[in-house]
Amino acid sequence: MPELLIEFFSEEIPARMQARAADDLKRLVTDRLAANGLTFTDAQAHSTPRRLALVIDGLPERTADVKEEKKGPRVGSPEQAVQGFLKSAGLTSLDQCEQRDTGKGVFYFAVAEKKGRATAEVLAEIIPAVMAEFPWPKSMRWGTSTVRWVRPLHSIIAVFGGKVLDGAYDLGGVQGKLAFGNSTRGHRFLSPDAFTVENFADYKAKLAEAHVILDREERKAKIKADAEALAAKEGLTLSPDDGLLEEVAGLVEWPVVLIGSIDEKFMDVPSEVLITSMRTHQKYFAVLDKAGKMAPRFVVVANMVTTDGGKAIVAGNERVLRARLSDAKFFWDQDRKTKLEDRVSKLAAITFHAKLGTVSEKVTRVQVLAAEIARAIGADANAATRAALLAKADLVTEVVGEFPEVQGIMGRYYALGEGENPVVAEAIAEHYKPLGPSDSCPNAPVSVAVALADKLDTLVGFFAIDEKPTGSKDPYALRRAALGIIRLILENGLRLNLSQVFKAAHGAYGVNGFAAADAVSSDLMAFFADRLKVTLRDQGVRHDLIDAVFALGGEDDLVRLLARVKALQEFVGSDEGANLLAAYKRASNIVRIEEKKDGKTYDQPVDAALLTLAEEKDLYGALTDAAETAKPLLANEDFTGTMAALARLRGPVDAFFDKVTVNADDAGLRANRLRLLSQIRSTLNAVADFSRIEG
Repeated sequence: MPELLIEFFSEEIPARMQARAADDLKRLVTDRLAANGLTFTDAQAHSTPRRLALVIDGLPERTADVKEEKKGPRVGSPEQAVQGFLKSAGLTSLDQCEQRDTGKGVFYFAVAEKKGRATAEVLAEIIPAVMAEFPWPKSMRWGTSTVRWVRPLHSIIAVFGGKVLDGAYDLGGVQGKLAFGNSTRGHRFLSPDAFTVENFADYKAKLAEAHVILDREERKAKIKADAEALAAKEGLTLSPDDGLLEEVAGLVEWPVVLIGSIDEKFMDVPSEVLITSMRTHQKYFAVLDKAGKMAPRFVVVANMVTTDGGKAIVAGNERVLRARLSDAKFFWDQDRKTKLEDRVSKLAAITFHAKLGTVSEKVTRVQVLAAEIARAIGADANAATRAALLAKADLVTEVVGEFPEVQGIMGRYYALGEGENPVVAEAIAEHYKPLGPSDSCPNAPVSVAVALADKLDTLVGFFAIDEKPTGSKDPYALRRAALGIIRLILENGLRLNLSQVFKAAHGAYGVNGFAAADAVSSDLMAFFADRLKVTLRDQGVRHDLIDAVFALGGEDDLVRLLARVKALQEFVGSDEGANLLAAYKRASNIVRIEEKKDGKTYDQPVDAALLTLAEEKDLYGALTDAAETAKPLLANEDFTGTMAALARLRGPVDAFFDKVTVNADDAGLRANRLRLLSQIRSTLNAVADFSRIEG
């Protein structure tokens, strides 16, 4: 079956847009193929700095014939209804309709047969439509064109079954239409001449001959392998940087990896500053020595093969890097002339948020909260207070002003240089952590206290002024802050009552006009429940079990909650638990239905004197024993033991439903048995709200 090859060849596409654009091209084209009834066997999209390409295999020569039916009014319906139907179906007479007996009467049916079209015709319409709606984050017009594209377009390959599609893309203005063709160009400098292609295999092979590696993953693999080989040749290792590798792969079509040197005079500057400067401004990879420290070398990826083996390129990059690092060294030297504590007052000039005050005011609040949390988790409260005071001071340093990515990290360097307690210095560096799921989580008690205080202050403040995340919008990264708090608590096994901490953070603001502390605490607990589901989903924990535990109310100790949830998951995953859950739902449904019918509740104590059958007596005894056994176990947080006690209810519950008629003729007997069913519900609900559990 024929193959479709598309290529949009243009000026350089920004590296950050390429991978997404390739995915968008594949999605938009395949969606339109499906809408036109065209199937295919495989679709692959590719991107380089100068081109987007898509190959689709297994397309048919023609679209299938389609038979469409439209049901009309009943035979004998008013003329107005009949005429309306004919008009909507594009018909002029009832003679063009069929009459069918549907079993509910005889109705008119309009039947239209649409013959299939040549796939080439459909594709010639799809490609311009896709280009017109392409979702570039940023695009431009050029020359006299009236359409927008990411960068000026030069050519479009549109080949189906070895033949060029008959079509074009209208650029507007005097530039007119850019006709589909089978011609493209290779590397801008190494192979600038045009060449034609017949199919994807031919296209990829000729690109390789023209110094273009089409496959992005292949370019990444080559860059990484060559860089590691160059570093190893000097007894060094490449510093891993997947983000930079991804970006550099979008900057070159023919990667040539080279290694250069860093002047020794810059090596006293913190490595984080050097690496940030190199990767942000120059796209260089860092190299490490055998001890894991930054070596005075860098790896640069060129897009050019030179006759001198890259010597001039390396020399040029070394010269540019010297200028960059001279600035960084100057800032580093200047910053160390002023102590961190002397910088704290300058934070009053930085607004944290218009309604939440300055960064200086935030620091004051975080100091109070960090000390309180430190006392609660057994950390040094004085050290936490000191770290909180200095944590934001590096925001007004020259280095952080130039390289915001190293805030906190620089604070640690300055603090250590000034003779601060290493515990305090480490807490300054770690108070922003964890920044995401892949970031490390602090475990030093003082670091944990300050990190928690900083995030809690932010969350409580924004919730108090009703600046909560909505849908996909979270401008203040509050979801990330909540996930960070959850990780800090769970990974360190901290026994914190979140509701109390929320209220303490709220009280530190001391500002009128905010939402009440109780309301903020309630909203935040609901918010944390949602975030906890996200965190635990990757651990295989079911979201409905988290709901079931949260529904009990009053549970704000995340460590205890997680232990309860995991015990519950193990329980409902067992045969006894699954059957008991089914029995719970059966009992709850019966009680709910009967309560609604009778207009009263059946949550009163069971009258043991009215129990007549052995099965109901056994169930009553088992429920009483389970409740008495579970109570101390719950108090001691032995949730596994609690579940084991509940599991023993399975036999008596099964026997009850097999042998006992709940809705007995005797009203007193019926009411007592409904109370017994209600007791099943209340006994299990002491552990979790079983009505929230799916299955």
